[in-house]
Amino acid sequence: MNMKPLVNSTLWLVVLYCAIITTNYSVVAHSRKCDFPAIFNFGDSNSDTGGLSAAFGQPGYPYGESFFHHPVGRYCDGRLIVDFIAEKLGLPYLNAYLDAVGSNFSHGANFATAGSTIRPQNTTLHQTGGFSPFSLDVQFNQFNDFQRRTQFFRNNKGGIYKTLLPKAEDFSRALYTFDIGQNDLASGYFHNMSVDQVRAYVPDVLAQFKSTIKNVYSRGGRSFWVHNTGPVGCLPYIIELHKVTPDKVDKAGCSTPYNEVAKFFNHELKQAVVQLRKKLPLAAITYVDVYSAKYSLISQAHKHGFEEPLRACCGHGGKYNYNLHIGCGAKVKIHGKEILIAKPCKDPSVVVNWDGVHLTQAANKWVFEQIVDGSFSDPPIPLNMACHKHP
Repeated sequence: MNMKPLVNSTLWLVVLYCAIITTNYSVVAHSRKCDFPAIFNFGDSNSDTGGLSAAFGQPGYPYGESFFHHPVGRYCDGRLIVDFIAEKLGLPYLNAYLDAVGSNFSHGANFATAGSTIRPQNTTLHQTGGFSPFSLDVQFNQFNDFQRRTQFFRNNKGGIYKTLLPKAEDFSRALYTFDIGQNDLASGYFHNMSVDQVRAYVPDVLAQFKSTIKNVYSRGGRSFWVHNTGPVGCLPYIIELHKVTPDKVDKAGCSTPYNEVAKFFNHELKQAVVQLRKKLPLAAITYVDVYSAKYSLISQAHKHGFEEPLRACCGHGGKYNYNLHIGCGAKVKIHGKEILIAKPCKDPSVVVNWDGVHLTQAANKWVFEQIVDGSFSDPPIPLNMACHKHP
C-alpha cells in the first residue's frame, strides 16, 4: 500500500487545523473590546478642549454655540473629534491640563493647545502668528509631571484627590491620542517658506514626534491612536492668505502644492509608526488617515449633505469669508456701541469649515463616524479595539 498520499493528507489536515486554531485565536483575541479607563490627548487646536484659552484667554462668542451654547475653550462651534472619541468610549469630555477651575482628571487629561507644533517654535506666541509655546515636548513634560504628581496626591493625601485623579494602573490601560503636525507645516508658510523648504524639514519634525511616543511608552503608555494631518490646502485661510493661483488648484478647489506637502508628511508619519512598532514591542499603535476622510468630505460635500466646503461659516468678507485681521466673533465700535461684524452662518450643521481654520462640529462628527470603525486605520481595527496589537 502506498502511504504517501495518506501522509500528505494527514499533513494537510494538521496544517489546516493549525490555521483554524490560529485564526480563531486571532478572532477571539481581537473580538474583546478594550476597556479604556482614561484618555490622554496630545495635539493642537483640532483637539484642544481649553488649554490655550486657560493660558491666554477664552475665544468668545460664537465659539461653542452649537452644542455647549457658550465658549468652552474649543476653536469650533461645538464638539471636536476628541470629544466624540470620549463619548464613544463612555468617558467624560477631557479637561485641559492647564485648566485649574472645575477640572476632573479621573478619566484622563488633555495636553493639546491650539497653535501647538511638534517642533518648538523658539519665538513668542505673537511673533509666530499665533503658534503656541506648548510644543509636543512641552506637552510630554506636562504629562510626565502630571503622572508623577497625581500619584503622590492620591497616595499621600487621599480624600478628594482619589476622586479627581487617575489611578496608577490607568496610565498603562489608557488610550493615548495624538493629533498634531498641521501647524508644523503652517508655521513654515507663515515664515514665507516655499513648499519645498517646508517639505525638507518634515523628517526632523517626525524624529521629534517619534521621540515623544517613545517617552510616553517609557512612562507606561501602550495604546496609541495617531491621526495624520488633514488637507491643509483645503483650508480657507491657506487658500486666501497665500493667493493660490488657478493652475495650482484641484477639482475640489484646494491648493495642490500645500496638499502634496501634507500627503508627504503623512507618508513619512506612517513610516515612522512602522518603525515605532518595531522599537516598542508592547505598544499597539493605530495610524488613522483623517486626511482621506476630511478630503472626501470637502471634495464631495453635497453628496454628504454639506454646503460650500471651502467657505468659512464664521468670518468676514471675501470669497472664502475669511480675513486674518477680522476673525470669527470680531466686533467694532460704532457710535460707542459694539457691533458683531464677523457673524456665524445661519446653519453650521450643513457647513464644513467653521472659522477658516477649523472644522464645524457637524464636520468633526462626520469625520469621526468614518474613522471610528477602523475603515481609515492601519491596522484596520476600530477605536474600541485599539489596545490590541496587529498580528
